[in-house]
Amino acid sequence: MAFVIGDACIDYMDRSCMEECPVDCIYEGGRKLYINPNECIDCGACELACPVEAITVDRKADPDFKEDAKRFFLEVLPTRAEPVGNPGGAAKIDVIGVDTPMVTDY
Repeated sequence: MAFVIGDACIDYMDRSCMEECPVDCIYEGGRKLYINPNECIDCGACELACPVEAITVDRKADPDFKEDAKRFFLEVLPTRAEPVGNPGGAAKIDVIGVDTPMVTDY
C-alpha cells in the first residue's frame, strides 16, 4: 500500500512532505506533487508533514487521484518523450514540471 496526494495539493505544493520522505519518492509536477506507488515504503512520514492533509493511504484515497498517481508515472506526459517510470528517486530527475491531464484540467 502506498500513499496518495489529493486535490488539496493542487496549486499549493508546500513540499514539506518531500523533505520528510526517506526514500525520495515524491515527484514535482507543474501544479501538484505525486508519490510514486512503486517507490513508496509506506512509512507515513509524508502524511504527517503535509500541512493541508492532502496525503492519505491509498485504500482511503479518492479513486480518481489514486489512478491519476499511477498515470503520472506510467504514461507519457505532455512535453516529455517517455514516461517518468521508476527512476529510484525524484532527485535523480529533478522537477518534472508538467501534470497529468486530470490535474491540468482541474
